[in-house]
Amino acid sequence: MPKFKRYFNTLFILISVMLLLSSCSKNQIKENNEPVSQNRFLLGTIVTIKIYDNVSGKLFDEIFNRLQEIENRMTINEKNSEVIQVNSNAGKKFTKVSDDTFYVVEKGKYFSELSGGKFDISIGPLVKLWNIGTEEAKVPEQWQIDEKKSLVDYNSVLLDSKGKSIMLKKKGMMLDLGGIAKGYAADEVTKILKENNVKHAIINLGGNILAYGNKPGGSKWRIGIQKPFSSKGNYVGVVSVINKAVVTSGIYERYFKEKGKTYHHILDPETGYPVENNLMSVTIITDKAIDADSLSTSAFAMGLEEGFSLIEKLDNTEAIFITKDSKIYLTSGLKNSFKLTDNSFSIAD
Repeated sequence: MPKFKRYFNTLFILISVMLLLSSCSKNQIKENNEPVSQNRFLLGTIVTIKIYDNVSGKLFDEIFNRLQEIENRMTINEKNSEVIQVNSNAGKKFTKVSDDTFYVVEKGKYFSELSGGKFDISIGPLVKLWNIGTEEAKVPEQWQIDEKKSLVDYNSVLLDSKGKSIMLKKKGMMLDLGGIAKGYAADEVTKILKENNVKHAIINLGGNILAYGNKPGGSKWRIGIQKPFSSKGNYVGVVSVINKAVVTSGIYERYFKEKGKTYHHILDPETGYPVENNLMSVTIITDKAIDADSLSTSAFAMGLEEGFSLIEKLDNTEAIFITKDSKIYLTSGLKNSFKLTDNSFSIAD
């Protein structure tokens, strides 16, 4: 074969291979825009993981196994969980726990103090008394509320950091990590995603959202903010975020009615009754889901003025407050990130 013809054939093959690789790359990007999704019932809710990168089924197994491990340690619905053991030993002795449980309780105590006790990880006795979200929900007698209220005191949650042990000072005290454990679980999922070089994902724990990374292509995720007392998927607005947790606490999530009055699940440790203020919901947007989870309850319980003031003081943390008169209050960092989509609500000045 003449030398010129050999060179021409070689060049033609190289160009063909480059075009083929280019085509494969484009097809791969297109495939990655469609998420791989799995869901399971864990931590008392439907957990949905959507990943926008090529991953194996083993990654989902690793994620859900980790979530199951956290639930097994922190639930108050299983006899052998670490939290149940701590509660059973209340007023008696310290109980050694895993690093997971110790960290979450430690963070819970921090947010209890930050909120002035409006968020309290020892709220368990009142939660069990009201049973809101179950078929046994009812308004307790005042003497019952007073009795259980006396057992709620985050200052009586004793921590031994060296021994990773916890003790509740008074007999009858109970930890309830329902307002913080899901946030921790979401953060643990992000660790697994990072270890597996995932770049784009949505972690959804029953409406507690963690938008991991950015959207394929580099744009921001658009997360809908639930319209209170409306069916899921009806939004008052949309917030645009990258690598942020978006967590909402509201009076429409779990509640029951008795004698014409509505009782929601966010309890006030001071009164022993559901929190009473002008708020319907509070959404927190921040870096870590554990912070967003705790702060959404804290800010709601503190009320619009106090809660708003607290969030404005925290770095990299924003909030959306929705009041019963259909007004939306945005902290200063959200002015260009939130878009109103329901004209029956208005953004307050």
